[in-house]
Amino acid sequence: MFRLEGKVAIITGGASGIGEATARLFVQNGAKVIIADIQDELGHKVCQDIGPPEDIISYVHCDVTDENDVVGLVDAAISKHGKVDIIFANAGIPGAQNRKGIVGTDYADLKRVFETNVYGTFLCAKHAARVMIPAKKGSIVFTSSVASVTYGDVPHPYVASKCAVVGLTKNLCVELGKYGIRVNCVSPFGVATPMLMNGMGFNEKSKAEVFVSEIATLKGETVDANDVAEAVLFLGSNASKYLSGQNLVIDGGYSLTNVALGEAYKKWLSLDLPASRD
Repeated sequence: MFRLEGKVAIITGGASGIGEATARLFVQNGAKVIIADIQDELGHKVCQDIGPPEDIISYVHCDVTDENDVVGLVDAAISKHGKVDIIFANAGIPGAQNRKGIVGTDYADLKRVFETNVYGTFLCAKHAARVMIPAKKGSIVFTSSVASVTYGDVPHPYVASKCAVVGLTKNLCVELGKYGIRVNCVSPFGVATPMLMNGMGFNEKSKAEVFVSEIATLKGETVDANDVAEAVLFLGSNASKYLSGQNLVIDGGYSLTNVALGEAYKKWLSLDLPASRD
């Protein structure tokens, strides 16, 4: 069954990782897809690998921090296909791996992360809404992160940006619902994409997956980009026709885990205390 038969979708950050996996799955499910990215060589390669024909999958250079680029991206979709049914605003960056806390956070890095992760996402929603409102339908999906629901181990700029994306999701859900437009986001955990591997210093995908599996709550499965793509497919399709304003956390229960009590208890038991501990 083609779950996106007749749909036109835009995917930013579509040249690699989660975006690429989603583009492949969307085409397999009958959608016409425009990949947008700043990685031109990779973007064209993905299109060639998935296609031809070009009317099914095509590439547009787009820096989501540049409003003119985003306008051009949406206009290209309208010119080519006559409509936009789905936009997956997936482009994002991790920022610097700062372990010095807020006093060591560089403003330039904070600004750079927000320009891509928040401003870029906002622009995608703005110009998708521009063409979806007259059509009285559409699905907007953002990529947030498990960092939007777990705290303490990720640099502040990234966490703040991904929490902002969740807030934007909920506010836009309320505004755009009257036009039949749904707005949701996905929050993945530990997907071994090039971004995660570069950010955490892994030079092999298998090593990143082993690391994530060791800290995961759900054992026996390894999360990958296809798991997130399946969630985006669901949110873009009519199967989720009454779902809006949701942050779909794809983490195998990781965000529900709190090790503080267990770790504190083990530490307490190891102390050289009197025999009676009543």
